[in-house]
Amino acid sequence: MDDAAMSRRRWLGTVMTTLGVLQFGRHREALAAPAEIKLPDTLPVETFDFESKGIEGWTTVDGQWAVEEMAGAPSGRKVLVQRATRNEFNVIVTPPGPYTDVDVSMKFKPISGREDASGGIVFRFDGGRYYVVRANALESNFRLYNYDRGRRQLASASVKAPALGQWHTVRVVAVGNHVQAWLDGTLYLDHRDSRLKAGRVGLWTKADSITAFDDLSIRGVTGA
Repeated sequence: MDDAAMSRRRWLGTVMTTLGVLQFGRHREALAAPAEIKLPDTLPVETFDFESKGIEGWTTVDGQWAVEEMAGAPSGRKVLVQRATRNEFNVIVTPPGPYTDVDVSMKFKPISGREDASGGIVFRFDGGRYYVVRANALESNFRLYNYDRGRRQLASASVKAPALGQWHTVRVVAVGNHVQAWLDGTLYLDHRDSRLKAGRVGLWTKADSITAFDDLSIRGVTGA
């Protein structure tokens, strides 16, 4: 066999080996994907689309929260908007609960913010302590935090930053100490933490973020 043929064989062998390694890597990633945790389908669902009912009975912890009409709202014409720009964090908590295990989803649109342009779900809110999973249009990450007189990051994933002025979906499921979170339909966070056992559900922004929220859905197991 001449040198040219030998070179072609070596080149082909290298290509096939590389493709095999890549394929094996993809297979390992698929095997490593965590199984989704779920709540029973029979649990009742609380929904808030702000069309027929506002935020009467909700608890404002910090922030300037109000129902407003907005063109392009995901459901109807009304959404919940947070407009305070000088607080460290802005939190509002819904009336139902407390819940132990929960499956919560909402849609948010980051409208503006120079320091922050975010939206998040608060869960297991109890006496000012809570978990929050949030996405930020100014950062390419998706994160889970615990708040107890200060914020502690628990888990983070690299993502494409959600675009300003567009609607995005966040979902979190917490069963026992196991927490999973999705951004725009993709599961990014899978974490375990046992600090908080139960509490109410809410919405969250940070700093100067002006953010709209809609289609909040809560399915959970009630308990103190």
